[in-house]
Amino acid sequence: MSYKGPQGNKLAILKTLNKGEFVSGQYLGESLDISRAAVSKHIKSLQDMGIDIFKLSGKGYKLNHSVPLLDESAVNQYYHALSGQQKQLEVMPIIDSTNSELMRRVQNKLSINSGQVLVAEMQEAGRGRRGRTWQSPFGANLYYSYYWRLDDGLQAAMGVSIAVGLAVYDALKALYSLEVALKWPNDIYLNHKKLAGVLVELDGTVEGPCHLVIGIGINLQMPETASQQIDQPWTDIASHSNELDKDKLVAHLTYALDERLAQYQVSGLTEMVTQWNTLNAFAGEVVCLSTGQRQWRGICEGIDAQGGIVLRQDGEVKSYYGGEISLRKEVIE
Repeated sequence: MSYKGPQGNKLAILKTLNKGEFVSGQYLGESLDISRAAVSKHIKSLQDMGIDIFKLSGKGYKLNHSVPLLDESAVNQYYHALSGQQKQLEVMPIIDSTNSELMRRVQNKLSINSGQVLVAEMQEAGRGRRGRTWQSPFGANLYYSYYWRLDDGLQAAMGVSIAVGLAVYDALKALYSLEVALKWPNDIYLNHKKLAGVLVELDGTVEGPCHLVIGIGINLQMPETASQQIDQPWTDIASHSNELDKDKLVAHLTYALDERLAQYQVSGLTEMVTQWNTLNAFAGEVVCLSTGQRQWRGICEGIDAQGGIVLRQDGEVKSYYGGEISLRKEVIE
């Protein structure tokens, strides 16, 4: 299955606009030896990918933000500086979903090594938890998946999203000095707004090897056009840092995942529970836990040793588990 990003004249126009100045349609047409109508068509196509380009009469076209494109060799240089090793890493311009692609390779028994990373500039069918769409405009955010093989069966994978949340915390802290909060089971918040999400998908047996595809989406420079589709408060890294380098972020995130998953493989969540609980976005808050069929209310006490969410209800403490559970803060009227 092949997905194409901006190529040829579209890519040339994007690179020219990436310099941050107004560029006239006439200049673009002459430099590429195409008509003004063709320029306009290419601009429309780039806008359809979610790239925030605006037009000002008499001045031409301008990008609302620069669109830093991923560079595979730069990511590997940064990663090598952190780990002393090379990493199997693939950058694709456009894909349906990075998680879907890695899971297809697993299910089709294609050669895939534990630790392999797939990153895309845009997803046409990005997915969040519980079947939600993940907004994925071209070049604006990070769409990232990491394949991990765990040989201890499905049960051993139960707390992986906790380790992944801490890996995202590690990377954002190291690069941007951001103090994010973690919302069970797999969202990352900054100042009570969603910054990133995690989607861990499993394929395997109870006893045998388990294939995990760990998807991470991080808002980097969310254009207003895409943000209108999001139904909850959100933020992006560009709102908190001027040091946005996607290649460096991919390298740091990959290194943090390597470290946390190695730790998880040796000792599970034993060394992570206390730290996660200090970062709990809903600590001490009244929350509502929902499976779609049933709901529970209680005070959020954090997570237990297996990674389940702990609620205090009528003086009793109870843990809840499961991938299809939604947790939200209860609004008290």
